[in-house]
Amino acid sequence: MADRVRAWRPDVPHLREVLHAEFTEHAYPSHTHGDWAVLLIDAGAVAYDLDRHPHTAEPTTVTLLPPHVPHDGRTAREGRAFRKRVLYLDESWLPHDAIGHSVDRPTVVRPGLAEGVRHVHRALGDGDSFEAESELVRVHDGLREHLHGTPPSTAADAPLARRLRDLLDASVAEGVSLEQASLLLGAHPSHLVRSFSRAYGMAPHRYLTSRRVDLARRMILDGHTVADAAVAAGFHDQAHLTRHFRRILGATPGSFHRA
Repeated sequence: MADRVRAWRPDVPHLREVLHAEFTEHAYPSHTHGDWAVLLIDAGAVAYDLDRHPHTAEPTTVTLLPPHVPHDGRTAREGRAFRKRVLYLDESWLPHDAIGHSVDRPTVVRPGLAEGVRHVHRALGDGDSFEAESELVRVHDGLREHLHGTPPSTAADAPLARRLRDLLDASVAEGVSLEQASLLLGAHPSHLVRSFSRAYGMAPHRYLTSRRVDLARRMILDGHTVADAAVAAGFHDQAHLTRHFRRILGATPGSFHRA
């Protein structure tokens, strides 16, 4: 089986590169990079030394590799390939003192964290930058709690949640990034996501997606094609609309169009 590698730069704040790879024989020599690496193993396992201490990355865990610290990597099961996905995030994404903590504890076993990383990759595959950014905030909070042992604040901030909802309502099709919302509303993206989720029972990206599905549904019933409605409502393409349309409404956009 030949090695396969795909890498690209998404339009998501702090996210510098995404890598999907499958290796059968390649072994990484000791090296460093200037970014945080959030590693997810989909198949096989990877044995690696981080700062000369041995570790293993498994499919059930998330691995956090810090910037500027030497590490290598190779299959942990001789003769078997490993398949991985990596998010490379700039050095400022986590505080500087997190580097030492992550050297001591690079393996993260937290309920829902691996699934959260998968959600980031799925959103990136859909071309949904806002969903990827929102899910990445949740991953960020989970990793900070793992490294520092302090859960993020859950204090309610209903006025801030309403302001974010108004901002999303005013830009359903064109969208707004959490980084932009953070600057406009004067609050950290993590606080925005937590406050909104607490106030409305769903993350901001879920709310925006539901508003976009509602807009596309009305356009389809008015006679627009599914493809045109998808683009006009802010979806990456028709397939992206169809996935969320079916999830929310239990039917395909085509069934509404035929009706």
